[in-house]
Amino acid sequence: MKRIINLKFILFFYLILPAGCILNTACFLYAQDQIVAIVNNDVITQKDLNDFLNFMRLQFSREYKGKDLEEKISSAKLDLLNRLIEDRLILQEARKEKVVFDEGRVKSRISEIKKRYNSDAQFQADLMKQGLTQADIENKIREQFLMYGIIEQKVRSKISVRPDEVTKFYEDKKKDFSSGEEREFEAFAFESEDLADSFAYNLKAGKSAEELAGRYPFTVNKFSVLRKENLKKEIEEAVFSLGVNEVSSVVKMDDKYYVFRLINIIPSKQLSLSDVQYKIQSFIFEKKMQEELVKWLDELKNKSYIKIK
Repeated sequence: MKRIINLKFILFFYLILPAGCILNTACFLYAQDQIVAIVNNDVITQKDLNDFLNFMRLQFSREYKGKDLEEKISSAKLDLLNRLIEDRLILQEARKEKVVFDEGRVKSRISEIKKRYNSDAQFQADLMKQGLTQADIENKIREQFLMYGIIEQKVRSKISVRPDEVTKFYEDKKKDFSSGEEREFEAFAFESEDLADSFAYNLKAGKSAEELAGRYPFTVNKFSVLRKENLKKEIEEAVFSLGVNEVSSVVKMDDKYYVFRLINIIPSKQLSLSDVQYKIQSFIFEKKMQEELVKWLDELKNKSYIKIK
């Protein structure tokens, strides 16, 4: 009944509104209820698209902030409608197969999202800013669990990786499996740039950290890292430009000042099959998973009625 009412509502405004809408509210409601796609017996409206975009913004905010978040959202818009159509097909299949899941997982996921906020009020305010409610988020999470369930049943559970596939992959790309050059270094942290600069000067002059500990309040930690191993750009640029026992200039990050000293360089070495077999197995599995998922979705599309308005 709700869908019929919406269709009548859209038809009403389509017939009576001039090219330039007179009432802003009416224009907004018309735009929100516009049908952008039909998927079997279901419709996707402009509001569905907007809600999905806002939901994705909330998801991406776990990894991206500010300008990076907006760029991620902008790039996601390009395939948003196709993604939404595929989600509807997967959901329809999940409901047809009567997929079930533990409702407690929805509450658990909501709790995880709320932990990123200082208070529940801040969480609710952010939802309101995105044009969402907590009920909207809970419904989206339920849909995600339904989709995970049917994909597990129809695709993931049918995929396997044989040991000989892992071995062949390793032999074919053996030269690519090396440990990479590893660097061991100390990181000295200071509250003041002047203290950090003076400490670095004395360390470069040959003083030991133990000698300087009484004069400079600092904390020190030792690390062992590979290049491009999720390092901050500032750390990688400083550490990988040093020779053994060399000391970096002062590097500011957040509200602290750092001085790095390189302790050791461990050369790259060839990794054995046993070192990388689980990584190879995971890679092959995910590749097969992607291929089979695309094939399954194509089958759903071929037997479905899909019309983009």
